[in-house]
Parts: sequence; C-alpha cells; structure tokens
Amino acid sequence: MTGAGGQHLLSGRRSVRGFLPDPVPRQDVERILTVARTAPSGANLQPGRFHALTGGPLADLSQALVAAAESGRPPVAEYSYFPQPMPPDLKAKQRAAGYALYSALGIGRRDIAARKAQFNENYRFFSAPVGIVVTIRPDMGKGCFMDLGMSMMALMIAASDLGYATCGIGALANHADIAHAQLGLGEEEMVVCGMALGRADPEAPVNGVRTERDALSVFATLRGFS
Repeated sequence: MTGAGGQHLLSGRRSVRGFLPDPVPRQDVERILTVARTAPSGANLQPGRFHALTGGPLADLSQALVAAAESGRPPVAEYSYFPQPMPPDLKAKQRAAGYALYSALGIGRRDIAARKAQFNENYRFFSAPVGIVVTIRPDMGKGCFMDLGMSMMALMIAASDLGYATCGIGALANHADIAHAQLGLGEEEMVVCGMALGRADPEAPVNGVRTERDALSVFATLRGFS
C-alpha cells in the first residue's frame, strides 16, 4: 500500500456506528482477516485471534451482552483499557469525543438514559451484519498487545479497501466473561475488544462524527532533518 491510494485509505478511515443490513459474504470476511494477519509481529508470534459472527450467532451474543449491560452488573474486564486515574488532558479528549458523538445524535448532556441506551449499542455491534470478537493469550506481554493493534488496523484498512466500514468496540471487554462463555472460549483466550464490520449507512447522522487528531508538533519530534 503506497502512494495516494494508501494515504486515502488511512486518512479516510472512520469509526462507523451506523450500518446497512447488507450481509458481508464469507469470502470477503476471510480475505479481510487474512490480510490482517500480515501485520508486523515481533518474533512472528502473531498474537491474537479473531472470531467473526453473523446471523444467529451474532444475534445471540448481542442479546446476552445487552442483557448483561442492562442488568447493571459491574465490569469484568481482564485488563485496563484506559489509564487509572485518567489524567486531565486525556479526560478532556475523552469528553470532546463523547460530546461530538452525542451531539450528532441529538442527545443532551443531562439525558443519562439516552446516553446509556446509545452506549449499549456497542453490545449490539451497532447493528452491523458482522461482529468480531478479538482475543489474545492472557500471558502475552504488552508488546504483543501492540502487535495485535497493528493487526486490527490492518483489518480495518483491508475492510476499507473492499468498501466496508468498521468500528472498534473496547466496551466489549466490560462483559468479557459473557463473550467468553457465548463463544465457548478456552482459558488460553482473553477477550480484548470487539469490532463491527459492514457497509456504512450514508444516511445515519452518527456517521458524520469526526474527532480531531493532534497536530504533528504535539506528538512527534524530528531531529537532524534540514
């Protein structure tokens, strides 16, 4: 992936939360996952597995996750996604992203019920026709999480190249035990996150949300260049 085409796929990627019901053919899912596995991997350990679901299996998983979320049970994630506690500068970014999302949906700051209902759409995979549960061995080091992240990004770009959209779902880890049980996973797999996959709904207001990225001067230094 080089030149303007590759740059367009990367800069044009968005987290989509509104999908069309059009099914994704198995061969496309297989092609996307195969490309994902080509991501860089330290010592070629190739950490992480991808469990893709559609139809009945996806509906069953979504129903179980939503029921768990609506029950008010505490999170059972096996790892911390965010820093604890969240530093003020990062908290500001989190709030800005949430504000952009809820504003696009017409949900007010004080409408807690509507915010919670929208958050629970994570557990429905945003009604995408394909849901993916991402796992990793629990004994893997932090570097392997980095490799898994590169594989997930490769998956997203491969999907974009075929005209599909994606959205990572970190919230899935809040009820990791539910996903673990529904999929019949063994002890050698820890649920990391989920991902929604399908065709973006061009009419969904939520798909118009754009989050800002830091300027180059904020996150990078260049030394020795003329």
